[in-house]
Amino acid sequence: MLRRRVIVCLDVDHGRVVKGVNFRDMRDVGDPVELAQRYEAEGADEIVYLDISASAEGRRTLLDVVRRTAQRLFVPLTVGGGINAVADIDNALRAGADKVSVNTAAVRRAELLTEAAARFGNQCVVLSIDASHDPAADRYVVYTHGGRVATDLEAVDWARTGSEAGAGEVLITSIDRDGRRDGYDLALTRSIVDGVRVPVIASGGAGTANHLRDAFLVAGADAALAAGIFHDGVTTVHAVKRVLADAGVPVRTGERP
Repeated sequence: MLRRRVIVCLDVDHGRVVKGVNFRDMRDVGDPVELAQRYEAEGADEIVYLDISASAEGRRTLLDVVRRTAQRLFVPLTVGGGINAVADIDNALRAGADKVSVNTAAVRRAELLTEAAARFGNQCVVLSIDASHDPAADRYVVYTHGGRVATDLEAVDWARTGSEAGAGEVLITSIDRDGRRDGYDLALTRSIVDGVRVPVIASGGAGTANHLRDAFLVAGADAALAAGIFHDGVTTVHAVKRVLADAGVPVRTGERP
């Protein structure tokens, strides 16, 4: 059985890690390089950097931060934010990223996923989807520009289209649950898992180790991403993995010295 991954997300804004609620009210939580090293030492399977203001501000991602982090990490590093073309993906990979997450630019032009997969391999291409539930239409609407702009896309349909276009993994974030710590949107995650043939990362809402457990055992996610509970010292990656292992979730255990 494939091991499930615990991923720590670092939302980076102008070179600092920040965290908010529902993609708003951001507060500073530290230096990205130092935090990435700390979480790797705690046992994180991957680190994700999301430059949350790059797309909204029309600029490229902060490659210097990526480069400095990649020089110190042994676990995979995924980078997203401000990725608009194949050249941006190439630059991020050359800076040391193992994967690149694409959101806004892929919505604008799905061919970017195809071009990136053809050049770098689909294992390097992550389709990031920020979605919010529209109760009137009973559908999950895809948002771009860091959760600021609604589209006419439905999340499951877009996940299927994007993965068929070339994305080798889907990162699905619930805007409604983000930062609230009351659990992932399991229905949303399950629908994405059932709708695509590539690995799915659950994101948005982790508050306890049991929430990650449910993302794996109930929603069927291949990986679960969390941020605030680790930034604020509510728990550690190692403690979460002990709970997951006790629940029968196959995970890589042990901390780096």
